[in-house]
Amino acid sequence: MPAFDSGGALVDIAEREALYQAMEGRSLFAVDTNVLVYAADTSAPEHAACRTLVDSWREGALPWYATWGVLYEFLRVITHPRVFRRPWNARAARAFIDALLQSPGFGVLEHTPRHAAVAAQTLGEIPALRGHLLHDAHTAILMREHGVRRLYTRDTDFHRFPFVEVIDPLAAT
Repeated sequence: MPAFDSGGALVDIAEREALYQAMEGRSLFAVDTNVLVYAADTSAPEHAACRTLVDSWREGALPWYATWGVLYEFLRVITHPRVFRRPWNARAARAFIDALLQSPGFGVLEHTPRHAAVAAQTLGEIPALRGHLLHDAHTAILMREHGVRRLYTRDTDFHRFPFVEVIDPLAAT
């Protein structure tokens, strides 16, 4: 199952999973938008815990993932004047994303030729998905497609996906 690492090189997620489990005894994981926003937003009560986690992941060589949808949603939220009294400008937001992309273990989950089949399977198993939940479904489907089970998020909507192990970063610290 291919994905791309932070340098744009094709990587085999199954190989990375085996390495990760051998080194840490844990499963591969992805991170959701809200964890990245809290890590970036120094005024958020969740900032310290999320920043510590994100910094530890960035500094390590072990694999972790996001999707382009999550990264663009981060850009949308952190620069939005209705969300933040002092929204970030696009350059600062992009610098945060660039720091993630330069992390040695970070990769972006992308569509594979199996994507349509995995999406159809998931939408068939969870027929009540609609509206804003489809953004979460896209993240969950990409995770499923690549065999990534764990997701660090504060978004309880991800509990709708039985193949995703939701980890609240505030409960994990």
